[in-house]
Amino acid sequence: MEGKEPKPEDPTMRTALLVINCVILTVGNSGGSLISRVYFVHGGKRIWFSSWLQTAAWPIYIFIIAGAYMYRSRTTEPTSENKLFYMKPSLFIASAVIGILTGLDNYFYAYGVSLLPVSTCNLILASQLAFTAGFAFLLVKQKFSAYSINAVFLLTIGAGILAVPTSGDEAENESKREYTVGFLMTLAAAALYGLVLPLVELMYQKANQEITYALVLEIQLVTSVFATAFCTIGMLVNNDFKVIGREAREFDLGETKYYVVAISSAILWQGYFLGGIGIVFCASSLLSGMVTAIQLPILEILAVIFFREKFEAEKGLSLVLSLWGFLSYFYADIKKLKRMKRLKQKQKQENPETDMKSVELRNNVDSGV
Repeated sequence: MEGKEPKPEDPTMRTALLVINCVILTVGNSGGSLISRVYFVHGGKRIWFSSWLQTAAWPIYIFIIAGAYMYRSRTTEPTSENKLFYMKPSLFIASAVIGILTGLDNYFYAYGVSLLPVSTCNLILASQLAFTAGFAFLLVKQKFSAYSINAVFLLTIGAGILAVPTSGDEAENESKREYTVGFLMTLAAAALYGLVLPLVELMYQKANQEITYALVLEIQLVTSVFATAFCTIGMLVNNDFKVIGREAREFDLGETKYYVVAISSAILWQGYFLGGIGIVFCASSLLSGMVTAIQLPILEILAVIFFREKFEAEKGLSLVLSLWGFLSYFYADIKKLKRMKRLKQKQKQENPETDMKSVELRNNVDSGV
């Protein structure tokens, strides 16, 4: 008998796991975005190094997986087969490919955030939802309602408004050309990660083994290792390893805080990626994209507080459109839940005997009758 982690089929358990992953993603995304900007604002210039940091904390997963293995060893029956890793070769290869794409996406994002304010960068990243929706439709046959289509449209338009730089967006000594490059690189990051999430969902669907949350951790481990390896090659080519020590000594906040920023960035970004694929596991890639996009107001406020960024009319309009899109998406979900609840109540009122028979049948099955 092959030992497996139980898949959370219980709705309450799955909802709790979904909420936990949403929290992990929110903290990782908000904190990671701010810390990455801190690195560039205070003297950091190594784009490949910043990319590398986004997945460099992958050894964390080894401790988590090892801890789960030790727990299973103590709690499972001696006759059951307990493995440290359950991933099959086909799933390993798929995770490795996604890891390389993630490494490239990290580079695009780091390049963009090195040139753009946090608020502008994350408003552009709101367009990721449109790419996620499009690829989800093509790859996993995601179904859309009028409300979800409206949400994707509004979020895309909101991000598009920021394509033209304003005087408040341009950093000191930054040209319009640099702004345009930053915009395009950030948009490329949104598009590529919009592809990655549906690919993860497709991988779950096509896997020839049961996907459990323990296996999700293994997938994220492999993905992070290959993403880090991809960025490591970039660092070697760019000679980043040779200048990190000098850059730390010249960092505006001091050498110690330079390494604190680097370590914090690595840990926070792992939370973002784990939360993202965890939401895909619990729900769908589209919801994962929505949870990422809905953090936009939080990041806007934090950017104004910590970096004293200006909040021009263009950003205000983009924010309003984005919030409108969020509300449209979740309004559809609320209507769907209410409709299902009314339908169940109507069925109980019209066929009480049928409902009692189904309850009796379930009880008989559970008791082994």
